[in-house]
Amino acid sequence: MIFDTHAHYDSGAFNADRYETLEAAHAAGVGLIVDPGCDARSSQMAIDLAERYPFVYAAVGIHPEDMDQYDLESYAAVCELAQHPKCVAIGEVGLDYYWDASHKEEQKALFSRQIELAIELDKPLIVHDREAHQDSMELVLRYPEARGVFHCYSGSAEMAKELLKRGWYLGFDGPITYKNARKALEVLEICPLDRIVIETDSPYLSPVPMRGKRNDSRNLRYVIEKIGEVKGLPLEEVERLTWENGKRLFGIE
Repeated sequence: MIFDTHAHYDSGAFNADRYETLEAAHAAGVGLIVDPGCDARSSQMAIDLAERYPFVYAAVGIHPEDMDQYDLESYAAVCELAQHPKCVAIGEVGLDYYWDASHKEEQKALFSRQIELAIELDKPLIVHDREAHQDSMELVLRYPEARGVFHCYSGSAEMAKELLKRGWYLGFDGPITYKNARKALEVLEICPLDRIVIETDSPYLSPVPMRGKRNDSRNLRYVIEKIGEVKGLPLEEVERLTWENGKRLFGIE
């Protein structure tokens, strides 16, 4: 069975066929999915999907790109949703200096607040880090109790080693199949087998040969094939390891 640990089925890209796509993915062997929210509205949608499908779980949080949706009321709503029994993580949260480098301090303050929420609730974090590697690292290391996954990991191998040493997981997505994936593949090579989780980031980041098309969980087989190639493992073993890793990360029995 395959565990897609990060897929945004709450996205408007799935409005026309959301339920059909989820059911088709499950029928194709995707046994578990975590849908991370990015603001109060999408977090509620993730919870709704988790209530509808036994194989779907939710994460809730406020993404750095959605800071314009952040106020006391929306944050209170996320905190309430985080208590739901099918909420397994706080995320997608973190820092993004690619889209917005003008509000770094505000992003760091919101990220810190959500790290503290995760620690308080004893839930893992799903961390978004785009062109903010140093600040992301400094913030999570400031909280040694924090745990979780760096989603679609894009930092250096040196940073990965430090995170792995502290018990973090790394998420690998479609970009490891791209021609320019040298740095990501270097990280994959040094990542222990028990710290790898697989993601689609649906509807984004479709792997080769589906690049440019809407992504969904069925495309994880291409990510699994690449991991098997790099690690010298049969596909069934990659599936098994990443399934167990995802369940352990999110505390799913």
